[in-house]
Amino acid sequence: MKMLIKSMPNNTLLFIIALIVTTVAFTVTTTVTTGIAFANNDGLSKERIIELANLLEQDCGSCHGSLLDGSLGPSLLPEALQGKTKEFIKKTILDGRPNTAMPPWRPLLSEADVDWLATRL
Repeated sequence: MKMLIKSMPNNTLLFIIALIVTTVAFTVTTTVTTGIAFANNDGLSKERIIELANLLEQDCGSCHGSLLDGSLGPSLLPEALQGKTKEFIKKTILDGRPNTAMPPWRPLLSEADVDWLATRL
């Protein structure tokens, strides 16, 4: 295997690495969208659930990290949210956090949307 890798041109090796990374990213995205999204849909349409799963991954992930393990915003993993009630999480999503980068999502999300998101966290 080492001989094969050493004999490859750099651009071929970079292409293979990029292909592996893309495959892993696609697998994670598909799992988030299909695995989590349709469980207990709370009366939301499949289309809306897909939108919310994407929002959780893209919008929340842009501040809280692509794996929701923290970045600009704090981690949203279960161990980080331990002790926080669902109502606290919903209020944070709806009204944001004053004096932080966490914006209020109330103008964009319904109570059912926020309930779905809070349940997933």
